[in-house]
Amino acid sequence: MIIDIHGHYTTAPKDLDNFRAAQLAGANDPNQRPKPSDLKITDDMLRESVQPQLKLQRERGTDVTIFSPRASTMAHHLGTEATSREWAQVSNDLISRICKLFPDKFVPVAQLPQFPGVSPKNCIAELERVVNELGFVGCNLNPDPSGGWWKDPPLTDRYWYPIYEKMVELDVPGMVHVSSSCNDNFHATGAHYMNGDTTAFMQFISGNLFKDFPTLRFIIPHGGGAVPYHWGRYRGLAQDMKKPPLIEHVMNNVWFDTCVYHQPGIDLLAKVIPVKNVLFASEMIGAVRGIDPETGFYYDDTKRYVDGLSSLSPAEKHMIFEGNARKVYPRMNAYLDAIKQ
Repeated sequence: MIIDIHGHYTTAPKDLDNFRAAQLAGANDPNQRPKPSDLKITDDMLRESVQPQLKLQRERGTDVTIFSPRASTMAHHLGTEATSREWAQVSNDLISRICKLFPDKFVPVAQLPQFPGVSPKNCIAELERVVNELGFVGCNLNPDPSGGWWKDPPLTDRYWYPIYEKMVELDVPGMVHVSSSCNDNFHATGAHYMNGDTTAFMQFISGNLFKDFPTLRFIIPHGGGAVPYHWGRYRGLAQDMKKPPLIEHVMNNVWFDTCVYHQPGIDLLAKVIPVKNVLFASEMIGAVRGIDPETGFYYDDTKRYVDGLSSLSPAEKHMIFEGNARKVYPRMNAYLDAIKQ
């Protein structure tokens, strides 16, 4: 089985955008903003909306995608704490419905109702709901709910501990994923996303989070941002800080995905990062949707790059394509087993 661990609902009906616009317009007046029940998206609309993902799964030879709300529209910095909570519920409910319509193709992962300056403990109720009631296997955690201004404490601060405690209790991992950028200095997918990935890793190095949470698991997407390319820098910084070697200090709790859109980048990732810490992903129909004129294939057809890793054995490729994902997302095993019955 080939499991793509990084998929977002980027093809939602326009009705969802319209609902969000109306919600934000009435953010400060509950009487003016729409109710979740006002969003009329039928099952047929949902089926039609994910046909592009299903088509690419068939064409590229992937089996199942771990699916979450569109990252750029999480937009935790917009509206109010109340609208953020409501928006997360609406978004997660749509993901749940899609996964129930196509249980052998999509596995659900949640958006959290974060808001700048509001304790992550306020996300616990929604995480419990989606995991315990809807069968979600993980969540996306935004390290910068402010959208580019980095106003909340680092991920290693005790400020974040309430949500970590719940993630450990529920045995679900978190993908460290920022959302849209409200800072014009940072292009959303070309800079802000990469900054978020790289910043999170450096925060993990600087602190001692995994001493307090030895079973806490994070996925840093987009190939880890700048981390694999500057692996020597991060090893050296950890050494200067008198931290243990990275393999001991961080890499029992952190994984990188393969959302790297050229063969040399995947070659570097596989050479630098231990195979046990790499998860297959494509983020298809995401940030980079075009065809590479140098190869004639879509940039985000990442299975092609992993297949091209001549340095890896079949067993190692199996780890990347399936084995590692089953370890990082243990709730997915029961989810997939239930489909077979």
